Amino acid sequence: MKIALGQIDPTVGDFSGNAAKIVDFSRRAQSNGAGLILFPELSVCGYPPRDLVERPSFVARNKETAERIAKETQGIAVICGLVTPADSETGKSVMNSAALLQEGKIAFLQSKMLLPTYDVFDEMRNFAPARSQQLFSFCGNRMALTICEDAWNDKLFWPKRLYTLDPVEALVRAGGNFVLNISSSPFWIGKRELRRDMLASIARQHKVPVALVNQIGGNDSLVFDGSSIVLNPEGKVIAQGKSFEEDLIYFDSKTLSGEIHEQIAGEEASVYAALVLGTRDYMRKCGFQKAIIGLSGGIDSALTAVIAADAIGPANVIGVGMPGPYSSKGSIDDARELANNLAIRFELLSINRVYEAYKETLRDVFAGCTEDVTEENIQSRARGTLLMALSNKFGAIVLSTGNKSELGVGYCTLYGDMVGGLAVISDVPKTLVYRLSHYVNSRRAVIPAATLEKPPSAELRPNQKDSDSLPPYEVLDAILEDYVEEAHSVEQIAADHGFELEFVRQVVRMVDRAEYKRQQAAPGIKISPKAFGYGRRVPIAARNEI
Repeated sequence: MKIALGQIDPTVGDFSGNAAKIVDFSRRAQSNGAGLILFPELSVCGYPPRDLVERPSFVARNKETAERIAKETQGIAVICGLVTPADSETGKSVMNSAALLQEGKIAFLQSKMLLPTYDVFDEMRNFAPARSQQLFSFCGNRMALTICEDAWNDKLFWPKRLYTLDPVEALVRAGGNFVLNISSSPFWIGKRELRRDMLASIARQHKVPVALVNQIGGNDSLVFDGSSIVLNPEGKVIAQGKSFEEDLIYFDSKTLSGEIHEQIAGEEASVYAALVLGTRDYMRKCGFQKAIIGLSGGIDSALTAVIAADAIGPANVIGVGMPGPYSSKGSIDDARELANNLAIRFELLSINRVYEAYKETLRDVFAGCTEDVTEENIQSRARGTLLMALSNKFGAIVLSTGNKSELGVGYCTLYGDMVGGLAVISDVPKTLVYRLSHYVNSRRAVIPAATLEKPPSAELRPNQKDSDSLPPYEVLDAILEDYVEEAHSVEQIAADHGFELEFVRQVVRMVDRAEYKRQQAAPGIKISPKAFGYGRRVPIAARNEI
């Protein structure tokens, strides 16, 4: 039997659009001789739907859409993800389910047993777990149909398991000889390799083929990479889909041969593709056609502008230079050169008169006070006001340009450089910003050499450098990775890197004090195992006795 994997980009709540994709991919697969096609987890309603599943109308529309898909895909069996009513004592009204659509109706339903509650996942909040799972017969096989997390508890792969139950093991023990998994598994650095190795372990342990279809696209902060995969019982990849693109992949369930589509390789290339896809989908799914970016002449705004131009096209990007009293001519020239290289619109709006008006308005109130960070923040907020004015006037989204290193220690200004609807590189450490920028220029030199070479500076006071306030970025990023992503103690971080203990404490205190800023920041695109945002939930009003 020829089986297809429909690697699609659904939108949460877009039932008609999602159904159209499922029907289109199914008909294409049928015309190419496939008898079965798999679609990702919750592909009918989009993933993650979060609290939308609490709305009865959402659940009802979900069922109606699945029934319509079944009627429109007769001639090929379809497996797709959807929300179904729950009959449980948990108080949850719905389950995360997979439906087999055959001959115009829902022929089989399987619901998810393992509901993740870590990092960005909070499925126990919304769904009831399945009490049991069954096999279904198809093309001479006893199919073990699982949903995403159901396959993430292999005892031979994980040194410490999160759940006592392993649905894959139970289904194979019941006679299953072919594992199917429909997933919405988000991307982060190293995730594709981890997913492949885990599935290979399952295939080898149980001596069964394993097929996983994964969604692609950006939904809020999450990016899904696709990279659908099929492995034979030896754990060898016999079919795979592209990364960060919709794709239709075929394999033969008897001969266990299939199509190998090329995937994006390399950390920088993969992260860049994720950022472009996440930006494009966030804008498209939120209804924005144009983006505005404040161009400082620095590397962060330069990388953000390149990503935006690749995501939505140069004609839809507006770069805005906003020189102030301490801006260098070189920075203005670098911003203009970048805009010319990208062929994006460039506007130059000086903040000098606005800044002086602010100071004059506050002169009497500030009498006797010396200038300090207050005046620096006024400059930043003046720029933020101009960007938001342009956003309102032109109906364009402002893309903020702060990186993870700055956001981590609060080296950013609320209502200033933090304004915007999407923080494109807020999960990208400064050292990775440089690596991505060099990767961009390796394809086509668009970021000016001076931008890559000059010391980072906010240019809010004379001769200012980031290093005046922060440790070297390679040092800061090492501490942030250990503290934020690995949850290491200050003692362990100091010992592992040979840093002074009090120095590490100072950095960690900066991280903890900045939580109130981060919780007011625009959503960012997750590319690391632990990003700031709803995957890292720490209180603002707290004392960390380190």
